[in-house]
Amino acid sequence: MNQLAISPPQAKQVPVQLNYHGKNYTDFYYWLRDKENEDVLEYLRNENTYTEDVMRDTVDLQNSLFEEMKARVQENDQTVPVFENGYYYYTRTEEGKQYQIHCRKKGSITAEEEILIDENKLSKGKAYFSLGEFAVSPNNNLLAYSVDYEGDESYQIFILNLTNNTLNQFSVQETYYGLEWDNDNQSIYYTKFDESHRPFQVWRHQINADAATDELVFEEPDASYFVELSKTKDNAYLLLNINSQITSEVWFKDANVSTNEFTCIRKRELSVEYEVDHYKNTFYIITNKDKATNFKLMKIAVADIDHNQWEVVLPYNESHYLQGLECFEHYFVIEERVNGQQQIRVFDQHFQNEYSIPFQDEAFAVKVGDNPEFESKLLRLHYRSLVTPNTTYDFDLEQRKLIERKVQHIPSGYDANEYTTERIFATASDGEQVPISLVYKKSLKNQTGNPLYLYGYGSYGVTVDPYFSIAQLSLLNRGFVFAIATVRGGSEKGRTWYEAGKFLQKKNSFTDFIACAEHLIEHGFTTSKMLVANGGSAGGLLMGAVANMAPELFKTIVADVPFVDVINTMMDETIPLTVIEYDEWGNPNDEQFFEYMLSYSPYDNVVAKDYPNLLVTAGLNDPRVQYWEPAKWVAKLRELKTDQNLLLLKTNMDSGHSGASGRFDRLKETAFEYAFILKTLDSSN
Repeated sequence: MNQLAISPPQAKQVPVQLNYHGKNYTDFYYWLRDKENEDVLEYLRNENTYTEDVMRDTVDLQNSLFEEMKARVQENDQTVPVFENGYYYYTRTEEGKQYQIHCRKKGSITAEEEILIDENKLSKGKAYFSLGEFAVSPNNNLLAYSVDYEGDESYQIFILNLTNNTLNQFSVQETYYGLEWDNDNQSIYYTKFDESHRPFQVWRHQINADAATDELVFEEPDASYFVELSKTKDNAYLLLNINSQITSEVWFKDANVSTNEFTCIRKRELSVEYEVDHYKNTFYIITNKDKATNFKLMKIAVADIDHNQWEVVLPYNESHYLQGLECFEHYFVIEERVNGQQQIRVFDQHFQNEYSIPFQDEAFAVKVGDNPEFESKLLRLHYRSLVTPNTTYDFDLEQRKLIERKVQHIPSGYDANEYTTERIFATASDGEQVPISLVYKKSLKNQTGNPLYLYGYGSYGVTVDPYFSIAQLSLLNRGFVFAIATVRGGSEKGRTWYEAGKFLQKKNSFTDFIACAEHLIEHGFTTSKMLVANGGSAGGLLMGAVANMAPELFKTIVADVPFVDVINTMMDETIPLTVIEYDEWGNPNDEQFFEYMLSYSPYDNVVAKDYPNLLVTAGLNDPRVQYWEPAKWVAKLRELKTDQNLLLLKTNMDSGHSGASGRFDRLKETAFEYAFILKTLDSSN
């Protein structure tokens, strides 16, 4: 590796004494939390300059990687239209443009195109752009949408008159996700967040009225709950979904009645979760009520809500993890996982004559797409695997057959037959079998010691199923093996898999990932000198933890917007998302949880020893993982680590948690990370 004759910036040490549970803790880099301090911004800019200097010898490689990836993008592209309320809706992209164009056609896909929103025009002159909500009124004449120009997930709502393409005078700032219409076309409901960026209020706006007259409909005082808005599939009811990480409460209102009165379906009970849809005067409910860990399906007539007597529709089955319900006029569709594998099960309107939709691949990812039409007999699906490009299907529920609508086109060429996939298992420290999904070029078969990119997440019950990536091909074609470690903390093997990787069992996520790395090395897929690890956000916590626990296993680690300053973040209730996170990590005000979290917090466990090469990213406006977490972690690593490996911090000064917003800018960020990996492995050929 070429070492440049430049020195990394050194963050000044400013001791701050923190007192937790009666004990004093010194934090030398606490000062980096002050975003308004010019010294902090200067330090971040200096780190960016250093990163740029170190990576200067990879500029040509970055450009090559970017051009490779871009050549796989169908620049003039269009999604498969979705029919809703008399119109076919779709988005399309144009050559050279970063963002989507939202369109519709009335009655037929051959009708004249109507452009609703061109994100390229809305984003002009902005370093960052994100379209949040997009909701057309029931009469098809008005469009309510929201935009974010900072990456801080604070959205401004606008209403566009589609009959004359003029903006309504109404506009409201500092709103969150969630926006729904009443069926009378006269009002919209939206959410606002509090000082900690928690959506806690629902407001109602009357069309053509002044925003100052908007009415507060609902406010959730408990800081551990989020408020979300949705509508039932048949558009009959508006729903207020009040959720913590482990507890739910749902309120409903007739969408055809102009009132702000909502009725609670079932009052919250700690650790009882449920979600609701409506079908012919009955609410259907997926819930873990009565210790149904992997959830079951129940129902109650709308008229019987006051009696609170739910009836079982699909009884609890421990091997079936129910994850979603789609209601059609003549069919019900269940999304579930059976022994860790995704499955889509179809029933008639009486929950009889069930069958499962067949798929050919051994390991795949499938999800139900947009299906707004209650009367439809077609089910929109999105399918992919590690070697199968993103594919859109319609499944004919009556004829029981898949209809291929679109396969992701790769202009530069792609032959799935050149690659192979495997699903293997590593044995964790407690004997659990941890799945690993692999993809690599067939030409590597029976070779050993390949460069290997190991990805992991393992939090919030998020499932990471095998997925196809055009960017990933640039590594596979350079001889890499790509692997997904399905560690505990996700829900890939059911709800119990998630619960075994949270609270006082969080370390299972870390030891599972280490077990996967060791298994891949022991079985010849790679070596410790060729092994790269990656994870972001809560997956960045995973990266920080394994860097402390088993640095010798990894040559390089890329940690994207990593949650690494666990104690200081979780002890500060003013930070966005902190209180609701108690249901994921535990409440550190409880000393038992505090000590456990302290024992794995990456920032608090940095010591004087050798670490792998590290690339760490941050977003200055990130409301989910504050920029100072990766900044502090890197500063402490610079102070204590004993090796000469690269340690780079790259802060996006114009964005938030998701990085760059444009489709090509995202590819440039990926090209930069891949170039760092290739540089540190010295395998750029």
